[in-house]
Amino acid sequence: MWLKIANLTRVPGLNRRLVAVTFLAIAALLAAPFVAGKSAMARAQTPLNVVATTGMIADAVRQVGGDAVEVRALMGPGVDPHAYRQTRSDIVAMTRADLVLWHGLYLEAQMEEFFHDLARKRTVVAVAEGLSKEKLRGHDDYADKFDPHVWMTPVLWKDVVVEVQKALTEARPDQAELFAANAAAHLAELDQLIAYGADILTQVPEENRVLVTAHDAFGYFGGEYGFEVMGIQGISTQSEAGLNRIGTLVDVLVERGVSAVFVESSVSDRSVRALIEGAAARGHDVRIGGELFSDAMGADGTYEGTYIGMLDHNMTTIAGALGADVPAKGMSGQLSHAGL
Repeated sequence: MWLKIANLTRVPGLNRRLVAVTFLAIAALLAAPFVAGKSAMARAQTPLNVVATTGMIADAVRQVGGDAVEVRALMGPGVDPHAYRQTRSDIVAMTRADLVLWHGLYLEAQMEEFFHDLARKRTVVAVAEGLSKEKLRGHDDYADKFDPHVWMTPVLWKDVVVEVQKALTEARPDQAELFAANAAAHLAELDQLIAYGADILTQVPEENRVLVTAHDAFGYFGGEYGFEVMGIQGISTQSEAGLNRIGTLVDVLVERGVSAVFVESSVSDRSVRALIEGAAARGHDVRIGGELFSDAMGADGTYEGTYIGMLDHNMTTIAGALGADVPAKGMSGQLSHAGL
């Protein structure tokens, strides 16, 4: 075919420039499927660039996306999302990302306006906003708002994983089968975590099922496993812990004989220690039962730096400190310590 087209240039009286243009047009048409196929292949081989606000969301992206994604978490270990503000490098990363995932439910309150603006230019998804409102916990302090700490129970977090799967699939439809298979495998792992938590937490004597922490992050946990949860601060760490609140909780510790309270990795332990000192002044000995991961996971590269490791740590630490017989290394023997 190429030879026949080339020979046309030798025909007397034929406009050679027209022939050359025609030749190039035909060549472009013939090459188009190859170029398009090559472009699609290159796109499939290039990982989807995802930015997530919290470590928990980033972990869900890694579990579902596998090698098909590259994800960056803005908030690392020990970072409080209630007070976090985006940095200049965060803004650059999000404006360059293929997909931005944030939690929603007023968790990243300081960043909401930015996300709404960014959504006009980039694909931005609040993955917890898709949860059924019937499953969410309201709060008297925040009218028309819901408790954002849904990651505290893997039963609810499974719904968030499904939302992450949907977001990745919409961004890369050609990877839908991979995302579906990875999500199914991760959801099965979460089912194992659910069974483990139900086993060890129901071993805590009923009279000991009082969970006192630095802020009100464990409401979903308490509802799922039958614990009365008391936070010194409210749902947000931005709320103030007043002397009256500390005094009231000291009364609870003394009157009910609570033996352990818990600090959090992303919240100052100052108020919790004030509780312990207040109880001691009343002649009641209270100890710190361990450090819990509330709004952030453990160190990067560790088991506790994954969602499953984070919850395994919390479940094992709480159950062990309040009277259950728990495995020292947690569900699968991977915990570095259980804070006991």
